[in-house]
Amino acid sequence: MNRIHHKAFASSAAVLLGAALLLSGCASGDDDSPAAPGTAATTAPAETSAAASSPAASTPDLMTGESSLGTIVVDGEGMSLYYFTKDKKDTTTSACTGDCLVAWPIAVASGDTPVVEGVTGEVGTIDSPEGEKHLTLNGMPLYYFAKDTKPGDVLGQGLNDVWYVVTPAGEMIK
Repeated sequence: MNRIHHKAFASSAAVLLGAALLLSGCASGDDDSPAAPGTAATTAPAETSAAASSPAASTPDLMTGESSLGTIVVDGEGMSLYYFTKDKKDTTTSACTGDCLVAWPIAVASGDTPVVEGVTGEVGTIDSPEGEKHLTLNGMPLYYFAKDTKPGDVLGQGLNDVWYVVTPAGEMIK
């Protein structure tokens, strides 16, 4: 869960940094990275306002990635995402609770509107008990597997016959 909370903190920090840059009139060079402290801006604030107001646009919440199972749905860092077959389609609450969430942390959207690249299924969110925006695909909540440590890992695939990675169209790979 630390990776998820770290991502939420990083997203919040990015929003605050973007707002500070926009309000202060600071801008960055052509590479869209923040100007170093004490350096002069090289572009006008109007050019960076779109990037500053939506920093998550540079890192999608959901995208596609390659794995030993083919092309699957991953987060912006390439980490595999899974369906839990005990969840019901179009649910408003996750069937994974308590200790389940330790092994299977929820995938959280960076904002009210998830940023997506290459995923063709219907992306949405449901509210988690902690108030986070739990990402869904075709009405099914998405989860990480805590033992997946690097992009492309699919160690949770088929676990207990209830956890499965997902195609970009939102179909379970069994």
